[in-house]
Amino acid sequence: MNDDAEIVQEFLVESHENLDQLDRDLVELEQQPGSRELLSSIFRTIHTIKGTSGFLAFNNLEALTHVGENLLSRLRDGSIQMTGDTTEVLLQMVDTVRLLLAVVEATATDAADDVDVESVVTAIQGVLDGDAPAPTAETAPTTPEATEVVAPIEVEVTVLAESAAVATTPAAPAPASTPAPAPDVPADEIEERRGVADSSVRVDIDLLDSLVQLVGELVLTRNQVMQKTELLEDIELVRAAQRLDLVASELQESVMKTRMQPIGQMWSKMPRIVRDLSHQLGRQVELEMEGHDTELDRSLLEALKGPLTHLVRNSMDHGIERPADRAAAGKSETGRLLLRAFHESGQVVVEITDDGKGIDPAVIGEVGVQRGVITRDQLARMETREVLGLIFRPGFSTVAEVTNVSGRGVGMDVVRTNIERIGGSVDLASQVGQGTTVRVRIPLTLAIIPALVVGEGGEKYAIPQANLVELVRFEGEDLQRNVVTIAGAPVLRLRGHLLPLVSLAEALGTDQRAGDSVTVVVLQSDDIRFGLCVDEVHDTQEIVVKPIGRQLKGLSMYAGATIMGDGRVALIFDVAGMAHTQSIGPVAQQPVDARATGVDHVALLVLEVSDGRRAALPLKEVSRLEEFTHEMVEHSGSREVVQYRDGILPLVRLAPAIGLPDSSDHQDQISVVVHEGSDGRLVGIVIDRVLDVVDVAAAMNDVGLRRGVLGTAVVQDRVTDLVDLDAVVALTPVGA
Repeated sequence: MNDDAEIVQEFLVESHENLDQLDRDLVELEQQPGSRELLSSIFRTIHTIKGTSGFLAFNNLEALTHVGENLLSRLRDGSIQMTGDTTEVLLQMVDTVRLLLAVVEATATDAADDVDVESVVTAIQGVLDGDAPAPTAETAPTTPEATEVVAPIEVEVTVLAESAAVATTPAAPAPASTPAPAPDVPADEIEERRGVADSSVRVDIDLLDSLVQLVGELVLTRNQVMQKTELLEDIELVRAAQRLDLVASELQESVMKTRMQPIGQMWSKMPRIVRDLSHQLGRQVELEMEGHDTELDRSLLEALKGPLTHLVRNSMDHGIERPADRAAAGKSETGRLLLRAFHESGQVVVEITDDGKGIDPAVIGEVGVQRGVITRDQLARMETREVLGLIFRPGFSTVAEVTNVSGRGVGMDVVRTNIERIGGSVDLASQVGQGTTVRVRIPLTLAIIPALVVGEGGEKYAIPQANLVELVRFEGEDLQRNVVTIAGAPVLRLRGHLLPLVSLAEALGTDQRAGDSVTVVVLQSDDIRFGLCVDEVHDTQEIVVKPIGRQLKGLSMYAGATIMGDGRVALIFDVAGMAHTQSIGPVAQQPVDARATGVDHVALLVLEVSDGRRAALPLKEVSRLEEFTHEMVEHSGSREVVQYRDGILPLVRLAPAIGLPDSSDHQDQISVVVHEGSDGRLVGIVIDRVLDVVDVAAAMNDVGLRRGVLGTAVVQDRVTDLVDLDAVVALTPVGA
């Protein structure tokens, strides 16, 4: 269904409801002609129908309701008194409007030869002019066929029937020609021809919320019944439980759909907001919206309105430049603002993208230092992504002058807080001179979610399935080979990538179980990925999210609680909050498109060598990462070696090998990258420390070409030497 059809359908549903109310109000007004409250209500209803009819180009409807509005206006200001004739023409107007709505529903236009609009308009105008009598029932447009076209909804039949009886009490002479009786129509055809007004019903939102809560309790009971029946041998009881499981699942799905609404309803106000801000700020902006049919829970939609509006205002004020500035930069004078929504990994992703000036991390960092948000030393150690993240700090603003649009330093931190409160996250990416994209991730619903149940220390915990990447288990030699320690922190080597490891027992403050195996749940929140070591993995099931008490609100590790099948309470982990608690940050990605540059992506291990200078080598060439004390280093001739795995590991200090001064002796321990050559020989490359693992499309430059260095590239916004491992390993004699 396209946008126009949706608007027309909503107009029809609302108008039919309004007409039913008008019937009752007009009859009551005839009994209480002096009621200004009734007159005002009727006037507002007709005014609404008239305005929407004009917007949708329904000219007959607009003309009819316009003259009716004029009559109601005269009645409201007292220049015309309410009489039986006045009531009659107004009721005829209502009946004619109802006929025209039936024509609109059938043909998508209000042009109909069999609906006499002109005579009703003339009759109302005659009452206005005071020189024409009101039409009698002979000229009234109400016919049996008209009554049959749009039947009132079932719950209102009695009320409308009573209204009709009162309205037609002054009986008029029978018409000269009696209409032919309506032909018999089978019941199934009547059902098929059911009007749009009969296809929907308005339900109080509190009743709907109560229904969702009851379904949640039903799901909990279903889980308990299913768990108990698994241990029984009563086949009939098992079948009944399985049937309960099926019905409860279908009921849950249907009820959850009633809460789902398209995000386009929230976007409907954005064109006006963008238009007003464009005039206020002197911008020329073209707004594009994609994915308006993307649905999410109504409560989440309400919570997202404020943050999304603020992000749009920020893009207009801080992002898109004035026309003269854009022209000077070689851009079109008209800026582009894109709102895009789509489903991804069981979540809804909303992107706000502008093609403005972008965010300069140097400016953000300097403002952060000036305002005392960070120190200059902290800024020097921060990556670009961390610097951009400063705009989410409370009180942070780069605007020198406070306006009614921005500059007060209140907003972006509130945006992040409100989004995280509903279980979402917000992140941004920006390129100077090209624009900024803010990405918001939110769950589809907060009521019932699929989750993985894990165990630790005899207790059960739930992990939202939307954050689950995979499950891996290591034993014996695999455990020794794939789980290493770097700078005192455990790291998992998984398919060429290094992931931080978090022990659930340690995070909970309980005793850790020692053993020769480990089960790792790989989790992801935005671009933060890490492994969670757990004691047990149970199963996946749908859980009902319950809010946690205020005593636990300060613990960012938990998003809520649920009741398990055995009646016990299990806490639900907040993956993003757990990563923050364990000081795990995102893995930075170099924003380079390999297809555009023609350079293949490669995973690099980024190292620090020689007093802060950087080097990188292919991750596929790294077998292990180890640390040794200086006392463990021995000599064989002129070569440094260590005893390693029942053998001798020759060492090569990377800094001198690539022409840099060696600073590794100043550290308490030496960090070693173990490389295994094609001949199976192991060599230890001594470095200062490991910085990161990145997946980049690095365009190599030969500026730094020298022995042991293939060239240089920009990795994480820093000039980095790309190590020639073959040349470095060649410094170690074969017999060493």
